[in-house]
This record gives sequence, structure tokens and C-alpha cells, in this order.
Amino acid sequence: MPNHKNPWSEPPDHGIGRSRGGLTTKLHLVCDGRGRPLSMMITAGNINDTTMMSAVLENIRVPRDGKGRPRTRPDRVLADKGYPSRANRAWLRDRRIAATIPERDDQIAHRRKKPGRPIAFGDKQKERYKGRNVVERCFNRLKQWRGIAMRSDKLARNYRAAVSLAAALIWIKTDLR
Repeated sequence: MPNHKNPWSEPPDHGIGRSRGGLTTKLHLVCDGRGRPLSMMITAGNINDTTMMSAVLENIRVPRDGKGRPRTRPDRVLADKGYPSRANRAWLRDRRIAATIPERDDQIAHRRKKPGRPIAFGDKQKERYKGRNVVERCFNRLKQWRGIAMRSDKLARNYRAAVSLAAALIWIKTDLR
């Protein structure tokens, strides 16, 4: 029996996939307006962002001040050009979640060829979109941990545990006012 493994395949519990940059992992994250992580998923690097949007948003659970069910739906979603798709926009519309997601250039060109209602991304949307830097700052806070930035864990569950610990510390350090 040979004692070697195929270097091109990774077990699913590693959360590593081949993308342009080599073997990578993606951290899909939702944070609140103050840069505190609310929900996350870890996937292989070859999984695109668009397919994971609804799954990450469905994991949101924010406890309310009093008794009752936790809040599971945001008022508005700010996302970059990696997330616009008909499926995502329909999913958000069905749940009455407002969206600020710019269209990619290829989608804009495709819309020009067909008649229909263009997605308005006017001055108000552009002003709202400036607030998306909070997500980038959240990622930067998480990546201050060397193990998270470099993905030094072999198993995805260990990597998720490290990200969860870092997220909990972000919540503790943030003033809860």
C-alpha cells in the first residue's frame, strides 16, 4: 500500500481550497456598525463570496436588552462588488432587508443590453457605502492575531475557534454603549 497522499486534494475538515493564490481559506464575516463580528463562516479559498452571503446572514443572533427572541435580521446590508447577484438581491428583498451593494462593471454592461429597471446607486447610496470600511477595519482587528492572519491551524474548527476568541475579545474591548 503506498504511503503518500495526493497533494492536490485536501480533506473537507481542513477548510483549504486551491485558488489563484494557491491553497487558501476564506473567512466570510458579518459585523455590526461598530465593527464587532456578528456571524462568520470559514470555507475553502475556491468558494466565492456570492454563494455564502445568505448563509452568513442567517447565522446572526443578537440578544435583545429585555426578554424575547434574539434579533436575526439587519436593517441594511452594506457589501462590496463581490456580492451582487440576482439570487442575493431576491433573498434580501424577500426578507425586507435594505441593500447597498454596487453592481460590477460587467453587470452594468449586461443591463444596458436588456431593457429593465437599473439598480439605482445614487448619492444617498454612495454616502451609505462609505460606511463599509467598518467591515475592513473588523478584518484588520482580527488579523492582528498572527495565527488568524497566517492561518497556521490545520483544521478549520481550530481556525474558527481562534477567530471566535478574537471576536469575543473585540466585543469585550468595545464599549457597549
